[in-house]
Amino acid sequence: MRMELRLLAFGLGFVAATALQLQQAELWAVQAYRWMTLAGVGFLTLGWRRSRWWLLAWSAALLSGALLGAGQAGWRAHDRLSEQLPADLEGRDLVVTGVIDGLPQEGAGRWRFRFEIESAHRQGDPTAEVALPRLAMLGWYAQADGSGLAALRAGERWRFTVRLKRPHGLANPHGFDHELWLFEQGVRATGYVRPASGAAPRRLAGGVGHPVDRARQWVRDAIAARVADARAAAVLAALAVGEQAAIDRDDWALYRDTAVAHLMSISGVHVTMFAWLAGGAIGWAWRRSERAMLHCPAPTVARWGGLAAALAYAVFAGFGVPAQRTVVMLATAGVLRGSGFVWPWPLVMGAAALAVTAFDPWALLQPGFWLSFGAVALLLASGESRAAVAASSGLDDAPRWSGLRTRLASLLAGGLRTQLVATVGLAPLSLICFQQLSGLGFVANLVAIPLVTLAITPLSLLGIGVPPLWPLAAWLVDALNAALALLQAHGGAVLIGVAAAPPWAVACGLLGALLAIVPLPWALRGLAVVFVLPLAMPPIERVAPGELSVLAADVGQGTAVLLRTADHALLYDAGPQYSREADAGERVLRPLLRALGVVRLDAMMLSHRDNDHTGGARALLDAVPIQRLSSSLEAAHPLLALARERGAQVERCESGRRWQWDGVAFELLHPGAERLDAAQGRPNARSCVLAVTAANGRRVLLTGDIERAEEAALRERVPPEALRADVLLVPHHGSRTSSSDDFLDAVRPDVAVVQAGYRNRFGHPAAEVTDRYRRRGISLVETARCGAWRIDAQGPRCERALSRRYWHHPQWQDGLGAGPRADGLEVAIPVEDQP
Repeated sequence: MRMELRLLAFGLGFVAATALQLQQAELWAVQAYRWMTLAGVGFLTLGWRRSRWWLLAWSAALLSGALLGAGQAGWRAHDRLSEQLPADLEGRDLVVTGVIDGLPQEGAGRWRFRFEIESAHRQGDPTAEVALPRLAMLGWYAQADGSGLAALRAGERWRFTVRLKRPHGLANPHGFDHELWLFEQGVRATGYVRPASGAAPRRLAGGVGHPVDRARQWVRDAIAARVADARAAAVLAALAVGEQAAIDRDDWALYRDTAVAHLMSISGVHVTMFAWLAGGAIGWAWRRSERAMLHCPAPTVARWGGLAAALAYAVFAGFGVPAQRTVVMLATAGVLRGSGFVWPWPLVMGAAALAVTAFDPWALLQPGFWLSFGAVALLLASGESRAAVAASSGLDDAPRWSGLRTRLASLLAGGLRTQLVATVGLAPLSLICFQQLSGLGFVANLVAIPLVTLAITPLSLLGIGVPPLWPLAAWLVDALNAALALLQAHGGAVLIGVAAAPPWAVACGLLGALLAIVPLPWALRGLAVVFVLPLAMPPIERVAPGELSVLAADVGQGTAVLLRTADHALLYDAGPQYSREADAGERVLRPLLRALGVVRLDAMMLSHRDNDHTGGARALLDAVPIQRLSSSLEAAHPLLALARERGAQVERCESGRRWQWDGVAFELLHPGAERLDAAQGRPNARSCVLAVTAANGRRVLLTGDIERAEEAALRERVPPEALRADVLLVPHHGSRTSSSDDFLDAVRPDVAVVQAGYRNRFGHPAAEVTDRYRRRGISLVETARCGAWRIDAQGPRCERALSRRYWHHPQWQDGLGAGPRADGLEVAIPVEDQP
């Protein structure tokens, strides 16, 4: 038992110290992590040699685990960060030769693919070779007329002219960390192909590398050729070869709202089930041979055969991070059982968590890590279905039943208990990770789990050898989609959506989940409701009456500003549409509103019709109750019809309109009725200009994309005190056509906020514009470097400063508007990558 306690101490120290290391804003010197690792080995040796002194041994094991965990994580982080794209090569035309790594993803008028770079040189000078990161994520976009693209396949060697940049993602409160996602994959540069510049794209050879990816490509293409329904074919490809990106956006929304999205990717459920089924089949075949039984017991062969099959499946499915974690967990459990260790399940789960953390330290920051381990741990802790869960996790031999009736009854009862325990126990984790629960999740998963794991997924894999099985699997996918759509149509798809909870509420919620599942007297289980309440109804940061909270979201090249008073919320513009499959409303604003506890918008104002201001509006109209839509859109614009259909009051943002919310005054300064009635004219000229004044006198001026002519008209028509503002949303993202000297002298802001994409193709904000702000001593904040910018009772702050981690882009702001353009980003202006 003493050895188990030492291992437990070592594992606790290792995982906890790794988690702490992942909170570092900047890495220490690499020598520090090396010395920590060496010291960890030393304390580990001391802990095992001094076994008679149990307290010393236990403390040494804990300390050695902590030192090794933090040391190896920091050491490996240094190795990954060493593959950094040199700053002077950002935005430069480079000719690269390499191999397509993984499955290229085809979209509407574009390709997205991971590229393994073999060699590179500056355009026009083949002798000037440059050192680049090994892996880059590239986009290849069609010309305006739809031409210019060629078919891409895994394992092909190509030569491209590209422009690269360091990994850079959007940074919003409680938002998805795209830079962490790239860092975990080892991708250290992103960019796009420039077919019209320098050397034209050229395929040099096919099938030169990545044989597994080439086989996956063949299967994906074969499914698409055999299955007529493209949406069903995409699901089959996702389950067979891990190609989730092909699933239709509407289908993803359906799976998300019915809480079955976890089944449509190669997750721990699929890998574990595959291992269980393969192990059972191998064990059955092994028992048919007496000679084989004499050489090795069938349970041992089944265990290791199932693990080998799971590894093969995970590799063939792309070997994504969730599949990697599951294989490591199964291997750890198998090694422990095969070595004769008889440990209680918490120690086995702890050993598996330790192995996964050592294999991938950054897995601790992924929701999938906690959901997968949490699901197995809760089921084992509950005492319900323990045999089935243990078998599927490699912790026990597969159960045997006698008789079809007993088998079916056991399967049905075990499935119901398992699903109930998982639904109740994982509810707090779902609220923590996603701030929502599906009211249909329990019923939908009762249908979807057996159908997907026991029918659709096996058929999609068996179809590789027997292609006629794919149409049958596609028919089952269509039937599942129809059933889910029927459930969704009856309402209740999202039972509860909550704001992001503080750490203490998270801890209470996890304790409540454990109390609800562990076999305890019902009087104690009832306390679970008390502990979960702070998570289900977390405290929300409120705005005091008369005060104003402003949040300029980081949406890339576009505008979206959230204004909140004590009881009201207004969204000024809805950000861009990144592609046909993605927009800021779905990707950024909807999760942001939910995390902040904004359950409805009293008004949404769309300044003008340009895509970078209205691209996310449709997704928000579909997802969030909006009372009023104010805009300068023409009467026939489809967004207005959709808003009326969703029950919103539609009105024009005509100058002169005034209203008050909770002691905060709102006034529209532009455009006038004559501008709105004009059939012709640039959309920028119709931009809604909104002035907001808090009770303490702080003024905010939101300007859309007005240009010099509109700025001059405002100065002539509006009294000087009405233009004066403390915070200015920089007109037209800092374009050369805006921010005239006279306008800035009239507004005289303390802070000016530029919402623009990092290294965007327009060069916003222009150098001459930033110079005007600099000469006047105005703090210029760029969301490309600041992330989401907020100002409220706590003062101004940048999301990149608040959530800074060592894998994030090195150029950032602290929220106070550091010197504009001090980083020289105006040197190159490539197209913004699709998030």
